[in-house]
Amino acid sequence: MRITNKMMTNNMMSNINKNKLNMTTLEEQYSSGKKIQRPSDDPIITVRALKLRTNLSELSQYYEKNIPDAQSWMDVTESALTTVNDVLKQINTYCVQGSSDTLTASDRSSIAQNLEQMKQQIYQEGNTNYAGRYVFTGYKTDSSLIFSEDMDYLTYNITQDFTGDDLQVVNKVSGSYDIEDYDDSATDFSESPKLNEVYRIQLAYDKLSTDAPTSISYFKEDSSGILTEQTPISSNINSISSTDPEAYTPDADEIHYIPETGEVIMGADVYKELRTANKIEMQYQKTGFESGSLKPEHYFTCTMTDGDKPEQGDITYTKSEEGQDIQYEVNYNQKIKVNTEGSDAITHQIGRSIEDILATVNEVTDTESKIAEVKKRLADTTLSDEEITRYNKLKDQLDTELDLKKEAMQKAFEKGITTSSEGQDKVNAAVADLGSRAVRLELTENRLSSQKVDFEDLLSKNEDADLVETYIKYGSAETVYNSSLSAAAKIIKNSLLDFL
Repeated sequence: MRITNKMMTNNMMSNINKNKLNMTTLEEQYSSGKKIQRPSDDPIITVRALKLRTNLSELSQYYEKNIPDAQSWMDVTESALTTVNDVLKQINTYCVQGSSDTLTASDRSSIAQNLEQMKQQIYQEGNTNYAGRYVFTGYKTDSSLIFSEDMDYLTYNITQDFTGDDLQVVNKVSGSYDIEDYDDSATDFSESPKLNEVYRIQLAYDKLSTDAPTSISYFKEDSSGILTEQTPISSNINSISSTDPEAYTPDADEIHYIPETGEVIMGADVYKELRTANKIEMQYQKTGFESGSLKPEHYFTCTMTDGDKPEQGDITYTKSEEGQDIQYEVNYNQKIKVNTEGSDAITHQIGRSIEDILATVNEVTDTESKIAEVKKRLADTTLSDEEITRYNKLKDQLDTELDLKKEAMQKAFEKGITTSSEGQDKVNAAVADLGSRAVRLELTENRLSSQKVDFEDLLSKNEDADLVETYIKYGSAETVYNSSLSAAAKIIKNSLLDFL
């Protein structure tokens, strides 16, 4: 086979180009630190790199953004719940002090003022927000847990559920006397005040609409544990003022609805029927809310009417039994709940219990004022024996009334101890649940940290060039390239003419 100069030249140029290309490739790897510069250099590395980069990007989103955001939300929630728990401890302490029978009027007034402030502090903690989002209001993160100002124009139709265990037995004094009774000749002060046991359901709000509740019905479980059909209360339901002497003494088959105090007082037969109920459903209406009151939509199924915007129509809020869980995606196909609803930790009951205490303290103070007035009148030396006798009878009855109201007050303080303890249990349960989720989040963060390092290592092995190895290969490629140039120089200068 004849080898021509052209063939030799072509082969020489081809080899030189190959060597130069190899050297250029190694130079690019060395200067960029990457194995490939374009997808066509190595499709397998390219595909693997795309997958690894996607996975690493997702991990970074979880590890650097989602998890820190979730942790911050949960830290803010935990801080608020811790404060609530501390306030409940103080309330418990004050209630223990208040249950003592050695309290002076000044002591009671001081305790009452402190309890009122602590109630407001608990509700204010419910307005805690993170990055402009309220943490205790479920999906409604743009709505505060409490009213920030008086809302006289809002009307809510509220459906509140109870169980038989929510029925309360409280003490109320009946047969009280006033100073004005002295001037009533028909009053002979022969009947002494009495301390009665009263069966009641305490609604979440006071100062309600004066009409009786829209409906009261109850459900019981059958033998298979299924709730029976709704049973409306057939007893007489009467709206009555708290100042009515008969307000807290209904007949056995009656229900007294007291809108001023938000109480439903039951007769003995009604109480006997409802105490075993698995669910008691009550519907009532409230117009006007004071600043600091809990918003009904975060606790109950209700319908709101805005009196200032009649064209807006009614707005219905539904309280889901499943809750309103805000979940963050913190890993592949893994979500974690970050929020705690206010209804799971901050309830109306502690506020209503404090209102009971304040009411009984005021009743004791009022009776003490009446006794002081009677004593002042008895100091009048111009009184006749008949008048003195009549005033002494009134004073004796007021003394009896004072003893009974002090007993009722102590019972209210004791109930406050129980309520605050139950409130602490509820908050502690919420904190424990939050803590368990925080531990899961921390474990996920640690795992993602390890995975992120692993993916970064895999990505580096897939894309990054070994600089030492590349430098050695580049030196070898340079030597080969120079050798090919040297060989080409020797071949090119020799031609057929050299031998002719």
